[in-house]
Amino acid sequence: MGLTAISGRLDIGRIRTEDGMSSTPPSLPQPTARTPEFGRDALIVCENLVRIYQTGSIEVQALQGLDLAVESGELVAVVGASGSGKSTLLSILAGIDAPTAGRVRVDRWNLLAMSRAERVDYRRHTVGFVRQQTASNLIPYLTAREMVDLPMTAARVAKQERRERAAELLDSLGVADCADRRPGQLSGGQQMRVAIAVALANQPRVLLADEPTGELDAATSAEVFGVLRDVNRRYGVTVVVVTHDPEVSGQVERTVAIRDGRTSSEVLRRATVDAEGDTHMIAEEYAVMDRAGRVQVPRDFRQALALTRRVRLALEPDHITIRPDSGRGE
Repeated sequence: MGLTAISGRLDIGRIRTEDGMSSTPPSLPQPTARTPEFGRDALIVCENLVRIYQTGSIEVQALQGLDLAVESGELVAVVGASGSGKSTLLSILAGIDAPTAGRVRVDRWNLLAMSRAERVDYRRHTVGFVRQQTASNLIPYLTAREMVDLPMTAARVAKQERRERAAELLDSLGVADCADRRPGQLSGGQQMRVAIAVALANQPRVLLADEPTGELDAATSAEVFGVLRDVNRRYGVTVVVVTHDPEVSGQVERTVAIRDGRTSSEVLRRATVDAEGDTHMIAEEYAVMDRAGRVQVPRDFRQALALTRRVRLALEPDHITIRPDSGRGE
């Protein structure tokens, strides 16, 4: 799929004329107001997010200035190759890992400035986290009902409310008949449904899922993702799913791709109705421009036009063109 639009703006401040003088193009629009705060009204905001891991003398930059905004109630898939930084992003949003630099806010929480007690409160009430490995989600000696009850007990929810909430969640997720079974007595799909119920126990505003279908077959994966769509609509919870599965990412209205530790592109999907009354899904892919004005041009575009280290930019009345450098000098 090609890019059909490029969002944002490029940083073109000055151009060099034939006589070597530098001047500002007269057609460049001049700023008329202060730039609004990035993601001011979003539920999740990451701005210039950096995460660096140090192992001895080796430094790994998992996130390299990532920008992301997710609105309340969205269902978003984050995709990327192994090592792109998507799981690191989810760990930071879950309050498990801490960023090295940048800005990250979820609801009212500044994730760079939380105390230990605030981090516990955040993880207990604001976010629910579902991991790929079943062993990390479920306790082998507890029943499904007991596992859903556990986070509410830690949050000091009243017993009657816990009982009602656990029954309601297990029923809405289609595993009410599994309430008295332990994980070893559940199928892979049932285990993931129970894990989602556990993550939703304390009514979080955000549900984070890291490769929730990674260990499931295609049919069960589709069922689990249908559950995620259902809880998104039923409970109004914002859902962020990390996946490498293109079939999963195609089931959401918005897919964000991460490459080399930065958001590189987004795919937005919308339903349209044709003249015969049939509904079709239209998908449009956009390049993402970060706060510094950088755009990642897809590899097939670069190869098709032999775009290498240096390119020519031209400001047109309503768009910007990018052309290969025809000069021979370095």
